[in-house]
Amino acid sequence: MTPRPTPAVEVLADVPGATTVLTVEALAFLARLHTRFAARRAELLTARHERRQQLVVGRLPDFLPETRHIRDDRSWQVVPPAPGLVDRRVEITGPTERKMTVNALNSGARVWLADLEDANTPHFTNVIDGQVNLRDAVRREISWTSPEGREYRLREGELPTIVVRPRGWHLLEKHLRVGGEPMVAGLVDVGLYLFHNAAELVTRGTGPYFYLPKLENHLEARLWHDVFAFAEEDLGIARGTVRATVLIESIMAAFEMEEILYELREYSAGLNAGRWDYLFSVIKKFRDSGPAYVLPDRADVTMTAPFMRAYTELLVRTCHKRGAHAIGGMSAFIPSKDPVRDAEVESLVRADKRREAKAGFDGSWVAHPGMVGYVRDVFDDVLGRCPNQLWRTREEVHVTARNLLDVAATPGHVTLAGVRTNVAAALRYLEAWLGGRGAVAIGGLMEDAATAEISRSQVWQWIRNGTRTAEGVTVTGGLVRGVLDEETAALTAEAAGDPGRCGRVVQAAELFAEVALGEEFPTFLTVPAYTLRVG
Repeated sequence: MTPRPTPAVEVLADVPGATTVLTVEALAFLARLHTRFAARRAELLTARHERRQQLVVGRLPDFLPETRHIRDDRSWQVVPPAPGLVDRRVEITGPTERKMTVNALNSGARVWLADLEDANTPHFTNVIDGQVNLRDAVRREISWTSPEGREYRLREGELPTIVVRPRGWHLLEKHLRVGGEPMVAGLVDVGLYLFHNAAELVTRGTGPYFYLPKLENHLEARLWHDVFAFAEEDLGIARGTVRATVLIESIMAAFEMEEILYELREYSAGLNAGRWDYLFSVIKKFRDSGPAYVLPDRADVTMTAPFMRAYTELLVRTCHKRGAHAIGGMSAFIPSKDPVRDAEVESLVRADKRREAKAGFDGSWVAHPGMVGYVRDVFDDVLGRCPNQLWRTREEVHVTARNLLDVAATPGHVTLAGVRTNVAAALRYLEAWLGGRGAVAIGGLMEDAATAEISRSQVWQWIRNGTRTAEGVTVTGGLVRGVLDEETAALTAEAAGDPGRCGRVVQAAELFAEVALGEEFPTFLTVPAYTLRVG
């Protein structure tokens, strides 16, 4: 039987750099990926929706009985750490903008998470620029000159290992079409990076490594496994060259950590505690399940909350049981010009990372080069000359489904200040996102899409449950709309004299109202936000 020819990719936008990235050969490779895997991806998204409907009628998540044999079999392990991923005590995250790429690679971190997802607005220009910058970074050919003439160049010596985070399964890339349908965004991101850099990375002694976001179950991990196996064969690179760390940032995935590692075991580089998106997931999945799942102000939900502690303890236990790295969550703090505040921030970061290191994590994330030294110091104190803590199997940890779902035990309160903080943070982030920036400094923190997601989902949940604040005021749509009007006016005043930004403030306010005040709850706010931008 003669195989059908792979359909051509239709490119619907022309942006600088596209011709160097979207070559005929690269597009053909993307078409093969999309044709082979897009249908399975669509089926898995349908399964997500069906599982969510089961939550609505009270069927709570639990450890799967049908995969118990995987959890009980103590003989299997993931592959040993790949070159460049043995010691991961501090990882820096950030978008693939050219300046930030140079800064991340010069930061002194062990790993750079090159973020094509939550810290990146997927305007097509950013998508293409990110791939160009990654190609140049792999070859150490990247530099940047500011408008004032300041030059940013890579330092000599060892640089962080590059690990790319593609967009999640739920997103599409509407500027590239196959057979009249938009391509799967994650396949575009992974496919272009592999096509242009896999062989070069192997020659340089590492390999193509990825962080996989937003997975909800082991079947989604199995799909990534099959993508990697197909891509390696298609590109002629050795089986098992790819490595992938999975972000456990969904409450559903927390019940399938071992199964996720098992599916990816020949490619696995471990799991990460994606704590901000994890909070968003808890709110999203149980948003209409009653007051027992209503969380207090975001600032009150720390990693010592019982359900969050259970999640991270189980993650370390699971990873080290299977020989996989456990990587801690994001420290979003950034330096300021206030020495008093900076001293407070340093104390908070060190305490947070000391807790992670003592719990057995092998490394952790920061969002700014100024935080790298603090985290490195903490992990140096705990690890010493050991590259990781894989030997700490945490046999004493026993986490039940009840522990993972014990949201009601979270201390704290919903306050009027918390309502305003959520509205203001989401509004400011959305305005920046619509303008092309996915990583934004807000209130002394480097925020990404997870911030806006938590903020708008909490507001939606508080309204739906008629939550009363500590001040005795019920959170209603009218209350929130009044706060939104005030914050919109304040942000518009800041943007005065910049018509483009003023227009984005209006768009951001309308978008926030849609995703936080509407009767329906969009699964991800980036989906409707994406429709507002075509460039």
